[in-house]
Amino acid sequence: MKKKILILAGGFSREREISLKTAKGVFKQIKKKYNVKICEPNGLLINNLRSFKPDVVFNALHGRYGEDGYIQSILESEKIKYTHSGVLSSSIAIDKEVSKKLFVKNNILTPKYFKFNFNKFTKKTTLIKKIKSKLRFPVIIKPFNEGSSVEVYICSKKNLFKNLKKISPYKEIMIEKYIPGREIQVAIMGKRKLGAIELVPRRKFYDYQAKYDVKSKTKHIIPVNISEKKIKEVLNIALKTHKVIGCKGVTRSDFKFYNNKFYLLEINTQPGMTSLSLVPEIAKFNNISFLNLVEWIIKDASIQR
Repeated sequence: MKKKILILAGGFSREREISLKTAKGVFKQIKKKYNVKICEPNGLLINNLRSFKPDVVFNALHGRYGEDGYIQSILESEKIKYTHSGVLSSSIAIDKEVSKKLFVKNNILTPKYFKFNFNKFTKKTTLIKKIKSKLRFPVIIKPFNEGSSVEVYICSKKNLFKNLKKISPYKEIMIEKYIPGREIQVAIMGKRKLGAIELVPRRKFYDYQAKYDVKSKTKHIIPVNISEKKIKEVLNIALKTHKVIGCKGVTRSDFKFYNNKFYLLEINTQPGMTSLSLVPEIAKFNNISFLNLVEWIIKDASIQR
């Protein structure tokens, strides 16, 4: 009998569309070999899990409720094998503040930041002074628990308050020092340092549109044109981060390379599997087909991750 694979996709986060694309990409690869079903994580999820009885749940959800430990805790309680990182590591990785504190504690270089609370906001001049003394302009503003560069803005003193208004529904956000330089992303596959890729966006930075819109024409460069020593360095930092957070399966770490230093921006516990996604591209460069990558992720699945 064919193994049963349930792909969890869609969901309620801002990355719903990307999740559905990831699910389609995975489904297409494994439909001949496995008994595969795509399922939404809705109110019928537990009923669907119990009626289909999958051997493995392939977690293709991105963002909140899928990548933050929430869905993982349900799968743990149902004692079903699932892919990617577990409850604790997922919740740490998606929380930009908690993960940053761990980066700092483990001597992993990351841009400086501070927390900004809209409810406690008093004067514009006070905020400007704080940014100038702690970070200096330009800065990045972003929510604490969104992925795929959702609602991320580069701000000068001139456009800061206009951009803050756009993300005010989040109540609390991160204001981070903007690091210029090159965009380097690294894939880890279990304990293996899979490889790195450089992105040259035509837009201001590698934002949501640059990631997922073919028309944005972001240039992908692999192999990365830096010294072998520096490549080893960034691969080692990515693996260290993967271990520090306690990740499992496949992860992708996002770096800025500036003044000969790598600044870790964040680690993604459920990287995309779309036609424009980076982990499959890095895998392909290292002679691992999309199918083999997906099969490895499925075989790596377990309970209590």
